[in-house]
Amino acid sequence: MSVRRSGLSLAAVLAATTLSGSAMASTINQNTSWTINRSASQTYRVVAYGDSIFAGYNGGIGSVARRAAPVVEGEYAAKKWGTNVEVIRRTKSGAKADDIYNNKIVSERSYMQDARTRVVMFEMCGNDYLQARSAFTDQTGTCNYSGLQNALAACTTYMERGMQTINQYATTAKVKVISNIYYPGYDADNVLTACTDATTGQKVNKQQYFLPLLARSNWRACNLAAKYGFKCADAFAEMMASDYDRNGDGQIDSAAIAYRAGETEDAYVQRISVTLRSTLRDANLHLANSSTSYDYIQSDNTHPTYSGPTISVNIFSGSGSGSAAPTYTDGQVVNGKNPDWNKFGHERMGWSISTFDPATP
Repeated sequence: MSVRRSGLSLAAVLAATTLSGSAMASTINQNTSWTINRSASQTYRVVAYGDSIFAGYNGGIGSVARRAAPVVEGEYAAKKWGTNVEVIRRTKSGAKADDIYNNKIVSERSYMQDARTRVVMFEMCGNDYLQARSAFTDQTGTCNYSGLQNALAACTTYMERGMQTINQYATTAKVKVISNIYYPGYDADNVLTACTDATTGQKVNKQQYFLPLLARSNWRACNLAAKYGFKCADAFAEMMASDYDRNGDGQIDSAAIAYRAGETEDAYVQRISVTLRSTLRDANLHLANSSTSYDYIQSDNTHPTYSGPTISVNIFSGSGSGSAAPTYTDGQVVNGKNPDWNKFGHERMGWSISTFDPATP
C-alpha cells in the first residue's frame, strides 16, 4: 500500500513562487543516511544526488519516504554483495539542475569520496521543466518557447558537468548511474494553451510540445552517460508504458520505448513522440498486464509512489538517519526482483538502477 501525504504539493509551491520570482526560496534540503543492516562485517556505500525524486519527497518537510529509489537500489546491492549498505542521499527538493550540481554534487563531494563508496547515482532537471512548464502555461498572446528551450539547454549542461565531476571524485565507485526523467502530468497536459503559435496562429497542445522536448532531454542523458562511462536508468521507459504488448507489434511496450545505444537524437524523438506515442500512458495508471494496473504517481501528480514507512527529517537541519534490516528477506527476492518491484514508482526506479550493480563490491 502506498503512503501519501495531504496538503500543498511542492509542485504547487514552485508554481506559486515562480510567479513571484522567488522560486529558489522554496528549495528544501532533505539529506538522509539509511543503513541496510545485514549484520555483516563489511559496510559499503551508495551515494545519491538529486532533487525531490531521490529525496523521497512525500508532500511535507518533516519526513521522506524510506524506500525511495536509492534505498531500494541499496537493498538489492546489499543482498547481492552479502554486506551492509549505507545509502547516502544528498538531495534538495525544488532545486533546479544548476543548484543540484553546484550545491550538492560539487559542494558535497566528500560523500562520494569515501573509500567505501561503490555506487554513485544522480538525477536532475525535473524542476527546470516544471517551472518552465508553469510559466509557459500562464502565457497569453503569442507563445514564447524560450523558457522551455532554456530549460533543455541548462539540463544538458549540468548533466554533463555532473558526470565529469563524479568521475573526478568518486574514485572507488564501481558503477555510476544517471536516471533520466519520466513525464508527470502527461494526461493533464493534453490541453490547449492560452497563447497562440506565431506561425500557425493556433493554440498549442501542451503535451504535443513538451513530449519531444522531454525526449530530447532523456536521449541526451543516456548519450552523455555512454560518453562518460555512466549507466543510464531509463525512468521514462520504466514508468510511461505498459509491461505487455498492447499494440500487437511483438514488443513489450516499456521495452519498445527504451533508449537504444547508437540511435540518433532525432530518431529517438521520432520513435517516442510519433511512432510509439500511442503506447505511452500516464504513470498514474501503469499497466503490469492487461488486467492489472498500479499507480506510480502520488496525488500531487508529480512524485513517485512508495511503500513502507518514512524517515523523520529535522526541519531545521534537513537531515535524518537510521538503520534497519532489509525490508525483504533473501528468499523474497527472486531473479533480482522483490515482490513489489513493479507496484510503486520508487520501487520501479530503484530496481532499474540496481540492474547495473556489480556482482561483487
